[in-house]
Amino acid sequence: MLYMVPGLLLSLLASWYVKSTFRRYSQVPLQAGRGVTGAQAAAAVLAQAGVRDVRIEPIGGALSDHYDPAHKVLRLSPDVYAGRSVSAAGVAAHEAGHAIQHAEGYGLMRVRQALVLPARIGSQLSYIVIIAGLALHMLGLAWFGVFLFAGIFLFELVTLPVELDASARARQRLTAAGLVSRADDEGVKRVLGAAALTYVAALVATALQMLYFVTRVREADR
Repeated sequence: MLYMVPGLLLSLLASWYVKSTFRRYSQVPLQAGRGVTGAQAAAAVLAQAGVRDVRIEPIGGALSDHYDPAHKVLRLSPDVYAGRSVSAAGVAAHEAGHAIQHAEGYGLMRVRQALVLPARIGSQLSYIVIIAGLALHMLGLAWFGVFLFAGIFLFELVTLPVELDASARARQRLTAAGLVSRADDEGVKRVLGAAALTYVAALVATALQMLYFVTRVREADR
């Protein structure tokens, strides 16, 4: 409980905070870029950076926004794609920031893409391998499970600076494109800061969980 509960509580708090912050600023229209939708803001950010081979498409769901580097598609949720608010502009520009990272060959983004498969394998197999190793008193197997779980931790460790960089690019490009005022930028900063907290929470929760697994295996080795 000491290992799991703090991470769980932080994750729940981060999720609540990002949703409440998004809702708050979804009611605040842009002062500088009146009438500009999230999709248009993303397009302006991409054009301002000289990226012209990325499609922008709507996708269902709430806060399901993401950039697909394999197909060079930026997918925006309905509230962001058609929204004309500070929240919509901030989230759309953030995802456009990822497209700019991809176009410029941002190193940490390439590292994160390389860690996608290890993280996926770790999320599917590590728990089973660790539990089996402990139950069968096969500590080598248990340590291998911890190694698999480390793939998740490394992925999230690299993800945090990638997300922070995308947010920084978003704010810079929105300003350069003339889409945000100083007041708008403060709102965008709050929205993207709230979103960043979810990645911090995920990293902390995963780190605590890995520490728990390491402690259990070491105790079984005594």
